[in-house]
Amino acid sequence: MQPRDLSPLYRTLVGFDRINTLIDSAMRLDAAPGYPPFNVEQTGDDGFRIELAVAGFAQDELAIEFKENTLLISGKKAPLEEARRFLHRGIAERSFERRFGLADHVRVHGARLENGVLTVDLVRELPEALKPRTIAIDTVGKVAPAKTPKTIEADAA
Repeated sequence: MQPRDLSPLYRTLVGFDRINTLIDSAMRLDAAPGYPPFNVEQTGDDGFRIELAVAGFAQDELAIEFKENTLLISGKKAPLEEARRFLHRGIAERSFERRFGLADHVRVHGARLENGVLTVDLVRELPEALKPRTIAIDTVGKVAPAKTPKTIEADAA
């Protein structure tokens, strides 16, 4: 992929610093290594799932961290103490870091490790203020009847 100069775009996007950062990091991710392989799945209107193939990693060698709309999944493999002689080594047992940019209001719902696949479930939870709501429409020209003032008659003494 050719590098592109996005500076003209940045000059016209005032106050959109986060978008600039996202575009820059997305362009850098294209050159990211493909280890470990992963899937991103939409499980519902507001549900998502990330699956990473982490064969050979134990649960205590994996870490998941969520900070500032970035999900960081890392694996730190302890070095092998015994010397092993491989004729072919196809199973990668190296440390890794995978970063995923998450939209606003998306949070981690849970994670599990099963059969060498790390699954992270995500859910989008919009605050009430951002959810669509129905607005009542008043009728124009319809005036509520005026209340007539009560007259108090007093007898003169």
